[in-house]
Amino acid sequence: MYKPLADEIRPHSLDDVVGQKHILGERGLLRRIVESGSIPNMIFYGPSGTGKTTVARIIAEKTNRTLRKLNATTAGLADIKEIIAELTPGGVLLYLDEIQYFNKKQQQSLLEFIEDGRITLIASTTENPYFCVFGAILSRSTVFEFKPVTPKEAEPAVMRAFSILAEREGKTPELEPGVVQRISRSCG
Repeated sequence: MYKPLADEIRPHSLDDVVGQKHILGERGLLRRIVESGSIPNMIFYGPSGTGKTTVARIIAEKTNRTLRKLNATTAGLADIKEIIAELTPGGVLLYLDEIQYFNKKQQQSLLEFIEDGRITLIASTTENPYFCVFGAILSRSTVFEFKPVTPKEAEPAVMRAFSILAEREGKTPELEPGVVQRISRSCG
C-alpha cells in the first residue's frame, strides 16, 4: 500500500522531532510532562508543519492511551459524543485540530468531559489561543507554543527522507554537497 513520504519520515519519538527544543529538549517542560506519563489537558499553538499533530501522536504512544483525532473545521458535538461513548480504561486522548473553528458552545461542551477525566484534550491552533479558545478551557490547559522550524533544524528530516527513498530502492543515499541544506532552506 502506498504511504506518503511525509508519513514515512514522521518522527516516532520526541528525539526525532525537529525544532521545538525549547519545549522538547532534554530539560523542556513538555518532554518532562510526557516522560512523567501524567498528561494534562494541553493546547499546542503555532504555525502549520511544526510538529503539533506528530507530538500528540507520540504522547499517545508513549502513554499507551487511545488517541482519537478530530478536526474542528468538520467535526461537531455529535463526533465528540461518539468518542465519549467508546470510552476505554484510562479515558481517551482527544486531539482536536484547529480548535479555533469550534464556536463557544462547542468548546463549552468539552468542559464536562475534561473536568470528569473522560477525555484528556490536546487541542491545536495556528492562532493565538488567548484570543480564540474559550477561557474555561484555557484555564484547565497548559499552553505550549510551537515555533517555526529553521532550515538547520529541518536537515535531519530531509536526511531521513533521502534514507527512506534510498532504502526503498535498496541503495545508500548518494547526495551532492549542499543538497540537504538547499532543500532544508526551501522547506516552509
